[in-house]
Amino acid sequence: MKLRETLSWLMGTLQQSLFPYFEDCSASPLTEKQKKLIQILEIVQVEKFVPKTAAKQWMGRKILDREAIARSFVAKMVYNYPTTCALITALQETPNLRLICGFARKCDIPSEATFSRAFQESSASGLGDRVHQVLVETNLQSELLGHISRDSTAIEGREKPVPKARKEKAAPRKRGRPARGERREPKPQSRLERQVTQEAEESLREIPVACDVGAKRNSQGHQETWIGYKLHADVNDCGLPISAVLTSASVHDSQVAIPLMKMTSCKVDYLYDLMDSAYDAQPIYEVSRGLGHVPLIEKNPRGREVVPMPPHEALRYNERTASERFNSRLKEEFGGKNVRVRGYEKVKLHLMFGVIALFADQLIKLIE
Repeated sequence: MKLRETLSWLMGTLQQSLFPYFEDCSASPLTEKQKKLIQILEIVQVEKFVPKTAAKQWMGRKILDREAIARSFVAKMVYNYPTTCALITALQETPNLRLICGFARKCDIPSEATFSRAFQESSASGLGDRVHQVLVETNLQSELLGHISRDSTAIEGREKPVPKARKEKAAPRKRGRPARGERREPKPQSRLERQVTQEAEESLREIPVACDVGAKRNSQGHQETWIGYKLHADVNDCGLPISAVLTSASVHDSQVAIPLMKMTSCKVDYLYDLMDSAYDAQPIYEVSRGLGHVPLIEKNPRGREVVPMPPHEALRYNERTASERFNSRLKEEFGGKNVRVRGYEKVKLHLMFGVIALFADQLIKLIE
């Protein structure tokens, strides 16, 4: 069954069966936002990835159901609540929202501390990445995609930046040609050169992920700085995020291009890699072509005059705005600006809840 047919069947089932059931169980009719949340939760099905509550627990207090809490975190992204406290207040005051998330009664809603512990457990288990992986495989693995747009966006954190370790200065290399019989150490490979032969996971282990200070030139040409992280994402023409990687704010975009390319190529088949001038490096061209793609990368002038793209390539390159729309929606509608947690793993999970909610929302838009 094609993707559009699957989604149409799902939406029809929700309209005919699930929506009437919820309205029978509640005293008030469902709002449009609540219907959208039900659709997103049915597509994501985050509860399937949460460990079940232990049948027997010999010591300590009984573990509360983590499935409803996970659904609540997705609802937090859909409603763009800034804090967990605001989410809990909404659950207490809105019976429909409480039922949708899986809490039968107001007294079933856990405390903020329990929400925090559940979030920490989910971040340690990589819940967001696992849900997103299955979403992409289920909905896009059988599709042939045209373009993958690659870009990053600044994520402001609420923690102190980690000071960078000072790099030891390398001994100056001897100038001139080597004498007869003289052996010199070869120049060490750059990170991009190493990534050409590395697996994606191996490359990502070398990339810094701690909170630090980042700088980027905006569309008006002004330099901007922030403390926090940087989210790198691969997005298809429909605005669906295929891969996402969180790094330190100071990591240059080009350092994540090759592992992202390899990750996305393992998930879906696509034709073109679209990237801006920050990715204009020879190893990136080589890996893209080696994976069977056509790299369309804006040339970095580096102080020289640049030959513009041919008209047919420039027309395709315009599709790269899909990544900019994704970054904008993630920040404005799905919690990207409301990062209140600290630490790489927790920040990554917060953003991944937004990514999977946006993914499901974009799927719904395809059939509307």
